[in-house]
Amino acid sequence: MRIGILTGGGDCPGLNAVIRAVVRKGTMFYGDSVVGFLEGWRGVVENRTLELDLDAIAGIIHRGGTILRTSRTNPARDPDGLAKVRRTFEAQRLDALIAVGGDDTLGVAHWISGAGLPVVGVPKTIDNDLSGTDLCFGFDTAVAIATEAVDRLHSTAEAHNRVLVVEVMGREAGWIAVYSGVAGGADVILIPEKPYDLEAVCELLRRRHARGKYFSIVVVAEGARPAGGAGPVTQGATIDAFGHARLGGVGNLLAEQIERHTGYETRVVILGHTQRGGTPTAFDRMLATRYGVQATDMVHRGEFGRMASLQGQTMASVPLAEALGRNRKVDDALYELATVFFG
Repeated sequence: MRIGILTGGGDCPGLNAVIRAVVRKGTMFYGDSVVGFLEGWRGVVENRTLELDLDAIAGIIHRGGTILRTSRTNPARDPDGLAKVRRTFEAQRLDALIAVGGDDTLGVAHWISGAGLPVVGVPKTIDNDLSGTDLCFGFDTAVAIATEAVDRLHSTAEAHNRVLVVEVMGREAGWIAVYSGVAGGADVILIPEKPYDLEAVCELLRRRHARGKYFSIVVVAEGARPAGGAGPVTQGATIDAFGHARLGGVGNLLAEQIERHTGYETRVVILGHTQRGGTPTAFDRMLATRYGVQATDMVHRGEFGRMASLQGQTMASVPLAEALGRNRKVDDALYELATVFFG
């Protein structure tokens, strides 16, 4: 078979491990040829490719990013988008396409699958909020990076008697904030699922000061919002091709408010794309490899219109529709565990 593969949306540690696994399993076990599409769906629309043989994927498992690069191109917004995708399928003589991405990338995969094109999805998001699977690769690396940052910030916060607000990624769900906050010993953790009360946050910090703890760490997900109906903090009015505003700035806002309400010197650290970059953890390399092998096997079983999925400790496949339309949120029990360590 001739199999195409693309990586769409934000980059993520482990993407190269997926690509490597697809090429290794496809070429060495099935005799496939594999072609990579450059920059996500843009590469499919414009028929921009990179032939992927064993030499092309040598030594990439430890590398962050993606050798295929990525974009947030959305062919569904182009009136001629589906026709362009069909032309590329024909020009490349594709028997199947593996789309690696999050809700947006897989939404396009579901769209073209509905039009009869053979596509298999692989879930990818460091936010770990994609439905239809228990765990996404890249999340473990992001948590490790954020936890190390929180660890390092403890010493400087204590040295200056400061409150340090650490903003981490998490548009709709606070998985990174909860895991890195608990693991790093944060004193307050704020997530999108639980609108926060500013006065309650300040009271937790005052309680610490009353106990002689003159420094504090607050971990906040970028999508966190105050109680009362206000939306998340955005960077201007620009939206991407999938209709998402660029989030960011809640850390700055929160730091200013905490300092004004408590009088405690407060600084902010925004980790941003640091969480996406660099070497994936061993866990993410292994998980991404399992996803790539599963997707290749699904292609050969003809399981199109479906997504590779981790169910417990077992790889499975689920309909693409199960991954779309709703985000997997931090559950109440996990957040309640985190609150044990607040203040």
